[in-house]
Amino acid sequence: MSERGGGEFLNFKYPELQKSAQVKRLVESKQRKEGIKTPNNPADRNEVYLDRLDVFFNDSNEDIKERKLNLFKRMFIYPDALIDKNNIPDSYFELQLKVARERGQAGDLGHIDKKEAGETIYNDQKQSLDTWIDYLTDNDSIYPSWFKYYTMRNVVKMGAYDKDKKEFGKRSKKTTNIFPDLNREALSFTYDVLEKHYLKHEKHDNEELNRILDSANFSKIYAYAIDKVTPASKENKEKIEGEWTKFNQGDDHIPLYESLQGHGTGWCTAGEETSRIQLIKGDFYVYYSKDQDNKNTIPRIAIRMENGQVAEVRGINADQNLEGNMTDIAKEKYRQLPGGEKFDKKDSDMKFLTLIDKKVKDDQEELSKEELLFIYEINSGIEGFGYKKDPRIKEIIDKRDIKSDISFITGYFKDQISVTKEEALKGGIKFHYGNLKLYNLSSIKGLVLPENINGDFVLSGLKSAEGLILPKSINGGITLSGLESIKGLVLPETINGDLDLFNLESAKGLILPKSINGSLDLSGLKSAEGLVLPKSINGNLKLSGLKSIKGLVLSETINGGLDLSGLKSAEGLVLPKSINGNLILFNLKSAKGLALPKNISGFINLVNMNEEERKIVRINYPNVKLI
Repeated sequence: MSERGGGEFLNFKYPELQKSAQVKRLVESKQRKEGIKTPNNPADRNEVYLDRLDVFFNDSNEDIKERKLNLFKRMFIYPDALIDKNNIPDSYFELQLKVARERGQAGDLGHIDKKEAGETIYNDQKQSLDTWIDYLTDNDSIYPSWFKYYTMRNVVKMGAYDKDKKEFGKRSKKTTNIFPDLNREALSFTYDVLEKHYLKHEKHDNEELNRILDSANFSKIYAYAIDKVTPASKENKEKIEGEWTKFNQGDDHIPLYESLQGHGTGWCTAGEETSRIQLIKGDFYVYYSKDQDNKNTIPRIAIRMENGQVAEVRGINADQNLEGNMTDIAKEKYRQLPGGEKFDKKDSDMKFLTLIDKKVKDDQEELSKEELLFIYEINSGIEGFGYKKDPRIKEIIDKRDIKSDISFITGYFKDQISVTKEEALKGGIKFHYGNLKLYNLSSIKGLVLPENINGDFVLSGLKSAEGLILPKSINGGITLSGLESIKGLVLPETINGDLDLFNLESAKGLILPKSINGSLDLSGLKSAEGLVLPKSINGNLKLSGLKSIKGLVLSETINGGLDLSGLKSAEGLVLPKSINGNLILFNLKSAKGLALPKNISGFINLVNMNEEERKIVRINYPNVKLI
């Protein structure tokens, strides 16, 4: 193969390249030095550029090469490719907040160290991009310069790999994901098929691949290679035999980081900086199954520890969910670790989901009422190990007649069941399946809601509850964040989600549900007078607006975090016996009167307390984590 063919390929793919200022400058320089006529043929002009790249990539002096390469990265690659560390999009922090809430930890955007997060994201992106650049510019790299240029020009535009769609997303300056994993086998395949297709003009036997090659789209060819060629994503996934490896807290993170490269796990631990930080916080366990050489190298399950407790259990399916054949292996391990038992419902739900999924795929008998109640999440939500819902739930429901299933479950007629907002508001609806979000509604005039909602209910634009008749049951969260008055507000006895009453300034007359299976946001309250909280809140409790504890009687158990960031004095404060999240008290100046519970799973925010006072807290509570 000649580089001449590479120049022709680049002209086909990037016709503007030969007219670019950088190529023009090199061509003119070559003309001056060698006294040759300026080439007009686009491929020849590209060859001059490729020759220069070849010299750059293959400098025999390693020290000079490294200096040149670092300068090249800093000047030409990083500014355009990497995220602005000081301008991380709010959507990223909102996702972190959501994840924290799902773990039962308190927090809001104000409690996230955005500077530190920006540095971490930037460094992880830089490291993941360096993996590509360093590999392609290594003196032992087998690839010609045209392919190196083509690869890097595309990698810097590629987002995360979608395992369901089997394609890479597009990258922008606001993308927070690291760059795609470097899968050496997939890259080798990409080069081989491109060389045959464009330089040797040989057609492949596979028509699908020929169509992809005709587009010369690197991300599509590389995605095809990952899905069709690499063993870790196909036949080796059927193998479950393997072994656990423990990476100890405080150990060198490089072995963990390197073991995940090229496998497309989707884990953030594949970023070097993140893997370093995670090993600072706790031990890390990875289950590796056997590869085609019968070696345990394919990462399938990750268990991350933090504060001595299991913090995450992740798999390699979409959104980091566990594969069905990995759930027993994961359970056997996490049950041996502190805090692992809290993942049992996830295990039970995933096993039941796997059975239903197999039943549907095998076209067995119709689903039972119990199975339908489960798959439609009528009595409780399905919990998985990923950070999003297991995609199999939607896949199963999308193939079914929803109204017929709901009718069978509830006994309601199909015309009494709604699945869209328009249907839900027409009147006469007994059961609405899905979320009902009425963001812009500021008046309830003529509003008739369904009797039951199997999802979240949002009416955030409403300022007054007078005349509002809520559904009898809401199997999700309730957002009434715009309410300024509770007059006329009658809440359900049970809420299987979050309750957001952010804007309320007074709790007088407020009757809260007996049970809240999510978080309670009363950040706007100026006084606790009249506030009667449930005995247990299965999420975060936000009372950041309180300046005084007068009248405050907290829930006995808070299975999340507690935000009392407005308090300036802890005298008289009686905290719950257990807080399974963070305790936010950052306006406290003094430790006087502060009596902490024995069990706090997260940190205690006392950032405005002086060091002398903080010492008192450390002496009295040596095991708590202060920030």
